[in-house]
Amino acid sequence: MYEFLQGIFEELTPSYAVINCNGVGYLAEISLNSYSFLKSKKEGKLYTHFVVREDAQILYGFATTNERELFRQLISVSGIGANTARMMLSSLSTDDLVKAIVTEDAKTISSVKGIGLKTAQRVVVDLHDKLQKWEFSQNDEDKKFVSDNKNREEALLALQTLGFNKVIIEKTLDKLLKENDGMSVESLVREALRRM
Repeated sequence: MYEFLQGIFEELTPSYAVINCNGVGYLAEISLNSYSFLKSKKEGKLYTHFVVREDAQILYGFATTNERELFRQLISVSGIGANTARMMLSSLSTDDLVKAIVTEDAKTISSVKGIGLKTAQRVVVDLHDKLQKWEFSQNDEDKKFVSDNKNREEALLALQTLGFNKVIIEKTLDKLLKENDGMSVESLVREALRRM
């Protein structure tokens, strides 16, 4: 229904973006990968996927068409819903996830919180052939910035949005920041997802 939205980012968090398109604000659920790509931008484009359920209408936004295509492939697999697909795209980069599927690395896929080995194997079986000709991105930037309380708060918000308990999140984030106080929001969320 909506192919993309282009406008000013009114709000940008690790779990959602509010984009102002000619005076109308659209809230789109985003992955951590999209947040990494968009966080320094004041305006831009979000490629979208619109999900209509019995109890909700949800707009998912993606920084790239590749990420949106992979999201659509993931939700075509039995047992993978939109929120699980977003969790997968937040835990692994698009290229890492595609490589894991193409190389039949179910262990890497099952490292995502909420994905068991059987589900990971189903993802591999269903998508292996479809993703054989996937074009991997050449730009593998490692975007790091100095951590502060804002990073912790953004990571906390993102993990709460994904449905995790606040007390458990806070303990995990505090432990991670003790180990490495310069972690970015994306790194905090990814590592917390692995440890919780």
